Amino acid sequence: MARFSLSVHHGWFVSSVNFASESVTSMNTRSKQQSLLIGRDESWMQFNRRVLEEAQDPSNPLLERVKFLAITASNLDEFVEIRVAGLLQRIEDGYTEAGPDGLTPQQTLDQLNQDMQAFVAEQYQCWNQQLQPALRQAGVRVLGWHEMDEAARDSATAFYLREVDPLLTPVTIDPAHPFPRVLNKALCIALLLRRKRKTTVGPVLGVVTVPRALPRLVPLPSGHGTHDFIFLHDLIERQAAGMYRGYEILSKAAFRVTRNSNLYFQEEEARSLLETVRSELHNRRKGDAVRLEIEQSADPEIIDRLRMNFELDESQVYRTDGPVNLSRLMNLYSDTPRPDLKYPPFVPHELRLNRKSADLFDELRHRDILLHHPYDSYDGVVSFIESGASDPNVISIKQTLYRTSSDSAIFSALIEAAQSKEVTVVVELTARFDEASNIRWAREMEDAGVQVFHGIVGLKTHCKLALLVRRDPDGIIRRYAHLGTGNYNPNTARFYTDISLLTSDPAITAGVHSVFNYLTAHSESDDYAPLLVAPLTLAENFIRLIARETEHAKAGRPARIIAKMNSLLEQSVIEALYAASQAGVRIDLIVRGICALRPGLKGISDNIQVRSIVGRFLEHSRIFYFANGGEEEIYCGSADWMPRNLFERCEVVFPIKDPQLRARLRNEILSAYLVDTMKTRILLGDGKYFRLRETTLGKSLPPFSAQDFFIRVAEGKATTDDIPKGSETPNVKLPARKPRHKTVAAD
Repeated sequence: MARFSLSVHHGWFVSSVNFASESVTSMNTRSKQQSLLIGRDESWMQFNRRVLEEAQDPSNPLLERVKFLAITASNLDEFVEIRVAGLLQRIEDGYTEAGPDGLTPQQTLDQLNQDMQAFVAEQYQCWNQQLQPALRQAGVRVLGWHEMDEAARDSATAFYLREVDPLLTPVTIDPAHPFPRVLNKALCIALLLRRKRKTTVGPVLGVVTVPRALPRLVPLPSGHGTHDFIFLHDLIERQAAGMYRGYEILSKAAFRVTRNSNLYFQEEEARSLLETVRSELHNRRKGDAVRLEIEQSADPEIIDRLRMNFELDESQVYRTDGPVNLSRLMNLYSDTPRPDLKYPPFVPHELRLNRKSADLFDELRHRDILLHHPYDSYDGVVSFIESGASDPNVISIKQTLYRTSSDSAIFSALIEAAQSKEVTVVVELTARFDEASNIRWAREMEDAGVQVFHGIVGLKTHCKLALLVRRDPDGIIRRYAHLGTGNYNPNTARFYTDISLLTSDPAITAGVHSVFNYLTAHSESDDYAPLLVAPLTLAENFIRLIARETEHAKAGRPARIIAKMNSLLEQSVIEALYAASQAGVRIDLIVRGICALRPGLKGISDNIQVRSIVGRFLEHSRIFYFANGGEEEIYCGSADWMPRNLFERCEVVFPIKDPQLRARLRNEILSAYLVDTMKTRILLGDGKYFRLRETTLGKSLPPFSAQDFFIRVAEGKATTDDIPKGSETPNVKLPARKPRHKTVAAD
């Protein structure tokens, strides 16, 4: 049997792998045929395919399927401008070493190009053959000009003249007019033009940028009871002759260029992190092109001219069998008032206080509160911050902000609180794609008197913490904390699944206080217990917790690991899980996205099962369960098992101490995920996933959706008794929830 031993060296893990003699030959043979790790980019492509499956699934509401398709396009955009761009850079810089999956950067890129081309073809097949026909049948139509009646044409023309034409800047490429600067992911129209007057000059290229300020889908009047639209670029193309008078339009096609969007700077050399990020945001627009999307019907001459201008290989050209940039279909979802074609709304469970509690702080002195978003309303978290801002007994507020919303009540509460108490906020400026808004919020808070810090240079501040210090009615100064797995963003909290803990536990709140000292003064503590803090103690403790289960299994004591996260990539953690599996520890991993671990390998990971759940809500909560010989421990937090989370960010993972809250996490939440048959995909050792529903329904397992179950629980229509019997979990009932009669209102 193979054994993995891990040691810690200067805070980083150095792994040494020792194999029993009987396993060496088989392992060497396997390593030649297949790496023990799945490639990160290969795994990510598999994740986006699972999202595409939701767009293809006729059991989902029709407009929700359109939304899923738009999400796959948006996901792919980010993947290309970050991951593919990074691979190209590594190749250009001369990197040839193979990664953990055994592939060199060039081999990875070659495989990705094939996978992405096939994926794009599948996206458009979904749009053309499934969604668009179904939408038309349901009375939602995206029309071409030739399909529109006179009233619709008149309306579209009037909109063009009034709203569109003033924003257009047509350009003709010639010696006096160089190729215009095409912004990252800006939709453009290329036109092959020929002078009507006789000239020796051949065809020239024209370029028009579609205004980003306007909706991508223009609504049209309809007398047929339908909801009709025309794509904005189709409308502009129809009017192109008016922009290029004196030219004959030989051909035209919509196109879009994706550029390298990585931020580059040496933080230790920067005078001001804020000013450096601001500068790099400007430079991001000047990134090298890494992909050209263009309509499949485009004239080859247009494609060649664009490809040469952007210095792209043929493999970087993606010909679309339909509208360029499917992510704009999100507008079709939001602009179509057809609730019958969307998920039915539900009312989240409101946080209610015990009737004996005077306020939220009084409640927290008697018990911890666990919230499971979006099924439990996020208003409870907002109320916690707003209560701290308005309560004169609260002396100070400290909070981290990674992402939030422009209209956030939390943001407003922090500014209000700064007028009468000490408010400290740690803002992460380099939260990818939110840098500009975070800079703006930081400036506004500073102007309002908030002490704003930007964390530790070289580390992203990714932990989700809020700490209130209050002089209570008994005269004692106490700390109250919120610790979460998701961002302080009430908007995304409606469709991200996350866990929140509200507590006044002295040990936990003292740990939170120490973390803030670390963030603002770089003051390292020897012990953040009971919190696990990256990059200081988190990785070491996760390895220790996994190794402890291994020892329990060897001693015949109860040993079990259930871990739910977004991504699993850190090799030292995977090695520890392999060792635990070989010792007989049963391991269930619920990993939404990237997973480098190969489950089910004989003699290596026989006892590990990996599942991914993709459904109505984005699975974002991180929950870690350890049986611990019968003395179970459960942690939640902001960190995935990724190198960046364990070593390159400030993360916090916190224990759930209250037995009733642990019971809810284990027997309601994790149990429901582990028996889901409707949205679960199971990872195979070859890196592919199969949908559990397609192999179990009608056979051994009943249809069960964890997310639907959580909605019913929130609405008071289901309990743990409704989780299918005969599942992997013991049917341990939760203690009954006591009736609560006082609502914590946002106002």
